[in-house]
Amino acid sequence: MSALEKSMHLGRLPSRPPLPGSGGSQSGAKMRMGPGRKRDFSPVSWSQYFESMEDVEVENETGKDTFRVYKSGSEGPVLLLLHGGGHSALSWAVFTAAIISRVQCRIVALDLRGHGEDVGNVVEAMYGDLPPPIMLIGHSMGGAIAVHTASCNLVPSLLGLCMIDVVEGTAMDALNSMQNFLRGRPKTFKSLENAIEWSVKSGQIRNLESARVSMVGQVKQCEGITSPEGSKSIVEGIIEEEEEDEEGSESVNKRKKEDDMETKKDHPYTWRIELAKTEKYWDGWFRGLSNLFLSCPIPKLLLLAGVDRLDKDLTIGQMQGKFQMQVLPQCGHAVHEDAPDKVAEAVATFLIRHRFAEPIGGFQCVFPGC
Repeated sequence: MSALEKSMHLGRLPSRPPLPGSGGSQSGAKMRMGPGRKRDFSPVSWSQYFESMEDVEVENETGKDTFRVYKSGSEGPVLLLLHGGGHSALSWAVFTAAIISRVQCRIVALDLRGHGEDVGNVVEAMYGDLPPPIMLIGHSMGGAIAVHTASCNLVPSLLGLCMIDVVEGTAMDALNSMQNFLRGRPKTFKSLENAIEWSVKSGQIRNLESARVSMVGQVKQCEGITSPEGSKSIVEGIIEEEEEDEEGSESVNKRKKEDDMETKKDHPYTWRIELAKTEKYWDGWFRGLSNLFLSCPIPKLLLLAGVDRLDKDLTIGQMQGKFQMQVLPQCGHAVHEDAPDKVAEAVATFLIRHRFAEPIGGFQCVFPGC
């Protein structure tokens, strides 16, 4: 796992914005631009892909936490989508459009801090003591959280589990180079368009359609910078997280403050989450993950960008038929963003095969035994 690199009928929703120059081609397809045509890096609102957005309040020992969820669908099992580190629920936008067109299901994409107990508490807050059938689907760190949530039985109505491009062995190896990767990223961006363009050209997100909605959830305005009016409707659906200062930290000197303000004026956007500060949690997210995944007594699906990502435990488990696996080549780490239609097809096939959901729109299950 490389660090963080890695149609539908919308009914009453506005139509999905087409890929520039794509002629309505499938999500994730390569774009061939004609002479003189430029790709559109402008941001797109969440409302193009989700039916609704709401804030769910969860009580804790000191008060309440608020979690933002994006929802679509009204029938079938709930697909509870957990994003990867540094991403947001908006990374599931294009996948949501694709899966809703294939099977009867409900989508709940959750902005989370990365704790399994959060997932269980949000489910309880949303559905009470009688939650509907739920399938957990998590990408990268979100996949690890999904496995821990399932292992601790925090979702009593859980019927299935899916991890996307996260494997203990390769994840633990990748942690050694994570800080170097983070230091190599731009610290600020001149605009949302600039951030979206960087994400596509750097390969972090290889699908421009997804990048235009997803990157809005990864960056935020620098403090003290007024938001351009044109960006208000795009960023209004994002909850800002409070950052705790490190113990013993001191205020920077006046010159540094002035330099920072000049930088912010020229580059008013920065990363929403400072991933480098979460390093102490990285080991806990992934250590022991493979055996936890294998021990969950529910149908399981593993989607990978490359077969080389399998570690020993999962290789043995896959040979023993303990889970279904599918490799989606020519994708980066953000598999569900790079190839949302292929991921939706794999998930829909899994749901139909296990009789968890009914197909719609003429979708045909291609897996033997469906």
